[in-house]
Amino acid sequence: MLLELENVSKTYHIGDDVIRALDHISIGVKEGEFVAIMGHSGSGKSTFLQVASMLATPSHGLIKLKGQDVTQYTETARARLRNREIGFIFQQFNLLARTSALENVGLPLIYAGVSPYERHKRSREMLERVGLGDLMKNTPAQLSGGQQQRVAIARALINEPAIIFADEPTGNLDSKSGHDIKELLRTLHAEGKTIILVTHEDDVAEIAQRRIIFRDGKIISDTKQEPVALAKQTKRKRKG
Repeated sequence: MLLELENVSKTYHIGDDVIRALDHISIGVKEGEFVAIMGHSGSGKSTFLQVASMLATPSHGLIKLKGQDVTQYTETARARLRNREIGFIFQQFNLLARTSALENVGLPLIYAGVSPYERHKRSREMLERVGLGDLMKNTPAQLSGGQQQRVAIARALINEPAIIFADEPTGNLDSKSGHDIKELLRTLHAEGKTIILVTHEDDVAEIAQRRIIFRDGKIISDTKQEPVALAKQTKRKRKG
């Protein structure tokens, strides 16, 4: 199993109240799986992403990555592990505004100690892989929303991570750009990438091969599904 959560809980204290965002959940994700995490606002799906990706520590339970218990890692050790093994795609893109697409993609390589020459080479190749080879010098302000998300995906892939976490990756995009990003995620999965996708949209979740639904911090459903093929969209003049 690539990623395992064993009896994991996450609680928050707000005044005298105790909020149980995750309530003793257990999940295993195999290498190469494409998993959609769903649930209404407050269901626990976002907390699951934070805990499973080691952005937050659980209040109870174990997290294993590649069989290694990472629950008690220090923040420094978790940061190194995230940079090496985990790629993030966020709804808000999280790109540096005054930095080119090429430099944004190469940021994880700076933290990994990669030389400037190798960083430039790998970043250029990754942008070409997501179809932005001719826009690598552009800043985020010079890119559409869909193009910015492609930059973010290239950045998530740059270290060849074991798992990609995508948090509402089409949430800020128009329908054409959202369709293109879903198609790109499908392609990455077909190439063998492990993807955990957090979404509240059925048409996004249906591209995954497994759907897990949260409610009140608990898993209420965990089912396999046949991924739906995306219909080709006609080209229309839209931003994105």
